[in-house]
Amino acid sequence: MAFRFIHTADIHLDSPLKSLGARNAELQSVISNATRKVLVRIIDLCLAEQVDALLIAGDLYDGSQTSMKTANLLASQLRRLDAANISVFIIRGNHDAESKITRELSFPERVHVFSSKCEAINVDISACNIGKPVVIHGVSFKKTHAPESLLPQYKQPVADAINIGMMHTSLDGASGHDLYAPCSLSDLQNHGFDYWALGHIHKRAAHANDNTHIVMPGIPQGRDIGEAGPKSVTLVSINDDNQVATQEQQLAVAQYELVQIELNNSHNWNSAIDLVISNINNASNQSSADHLVARVVLEGMTELSWRLHRDEDLLLQELESRLDDDEHLWIDKLIINCIMPADSSNDDLLGPHSEFSELIQKEIAQSKEFETKAKLAVEEIVGVLPPELRSKFGDDEIERAKLIKDFASQGSHQVLANLYTDNSAEDQS
Repeated sequence: MAFRFIHTADIHLDSPLKSLGARNAELQSVISNATRKVLVRIIDLCLAEQVDALLIAGDLYDGSQTSMKTANLLASQLRRLDAANISVFIIRGNHDAESKITRELSFPERVHVFSSKCEAINVDISACNIGKPVVIHGVSFKKTHAPESLLPQYKQPVADAINIGMMHTSLDGASGHDLYAPCSLSDLQNHGFDYWALGHIHKRAAHANDNTHIVMPGIPQGRDIGEAGPKSVTLVSINDDNQVATQEQQLAVAQYELVQIELNNSHNWNSAIDLVISNINNASNQSSADHLVARVVLEGMTELSWRLHRDEDLLLQELESRLDDDEHLWIDKLIINCIMPADSSNDDLLGPHSEFSELIQKEIAQSKEFETKAKLAVEEIVGVLPPELRSKFGDDEIERAKLIKDFASQGSHQVLANLYTDNSAEDQS
């Protein structure tokens, strides 16, 4: 006999669109509706697996943006679980604390939203296939920030019971995430709970030892290329001997993927395009999501480099044209990091152009004056961006300096590409 539940977090209903899908109406529709569709899929999974409970470990909403239409969808989906005698346990995360809907929406009877004071809730096991008590411990964020550890608020585990803790936390900290309710893995492991259902960090992580299982399920639906790769929820089973088993379940509507392609020694334009399309198709075949949104990065040393930089818009247009027949594949962005071979035999790429390239890369781009002006330009751009997009320009000084260096390199290649004379473009086609 076992107590079975789905553990998810960071659904971020109605999260603002961050994809370049804004330039494509069909892709915009896919991405903007993805979080709602994933919510429905989570409910479907609970019903299909006939679990005893659904645990949502914070950030069900995405701040103040959630609409009443989405709130009503949430309520109707939770009623489906209530009708099937499946309990729901929710803790509020930092984004939920901003939402007015959080305070106004009424939930079915079998839904418990934890308060800002830690609670230990005895699960109604009358409909569960388990022979011992199940206690779920949790605490919600009262405000949008929680600079101190919440662990001291949690009660000790109940003896001779299955103890599950729910916490929204950044643990010891993670790149791209502010420090929220910090605590260490060792502190959680030593607290005595059988399972910790965490939320907040959008990348999946699982830690297990003889004492406990600690799972950060990650975001179930990526929202931009910064959340690339497969996304999932976790199916958990805890038996009468307090043994824990977990299964990753992928439900995403759209998966973002960074597709990096080496074009070393590529000489033919059409062959290069075939290689790019092949790599995108391979990434799609490995994805379980309905749609793949690819950020394509071309790298390597190739004599096509100058043409790729010069005709980037034509290349993107041709790639999208080739993908038009597949309504499940999309290109989020095309990035060209290719460079010319050092021993290129194309005379048009030598002489003054080579000298100009060296001047840009070694003298101008590395000068203190350029660095100062570039920093000011980036700071001016970041200053007018909404808060949720500012991290795109780096979360610290080191990341920002690297981005500026990359921008300078890409920009110089673009300038040089437009200076080159293409004497062989028709032959290469």
